[in-house]
Amino acid sequence: MANYVDIIELYRGKKGGIIEAFHALQNEFNYIPEEALGLAAKTFGISEAEAYGVATFYSYLSVKPRGKYIIRMCESAPCHIAGADRVVKAIEDYLGINVGETTADGKFTFELCECIGQCQATPVVTINSEPVFNVSPEQIPEILSACK
Repeated sequence: MANYVDIIELYRGKKGGIIEAFHALQNEFNYIPEEALGLAAKTFGISEAEAYGVATFYSYLSVKPRGKYIIRMCESAPCHIAGADRVVKAIEDYLGINVGETTADGKFTFELCECIGQCQATPVVTINSEPVFNVSPEQIPEILSACK
């Protein structure tokens, strides 16, 4: 496992480097640890508040620890019309958590997101950024039990 310094240093001096560093940190740790925010602020010459603002502006990034599997449910109009609310309820019931929470075992985090760009196959769920199309509430146990 790489450390914060090594990851952040890869992007020092690059245009948009802090965002790229945050993506790399999240890829490594599944979130952006608080210590890394402070280090990134120093490295890129901005305040910690500004670094935090960048890290929390983009919905893909997280400053909270998250599960091994990030489940994101599209909440755009096409998915909503196709029954996303029923899929959300099925996921919450299956995992025993609400949107925005992580299971006690740290395996799953459930989030909402805007359009995934797959409106031809709604509702759409992603698991670690991999889309699952035409999801019905009845499919949730099978879909999530496949996560090992």
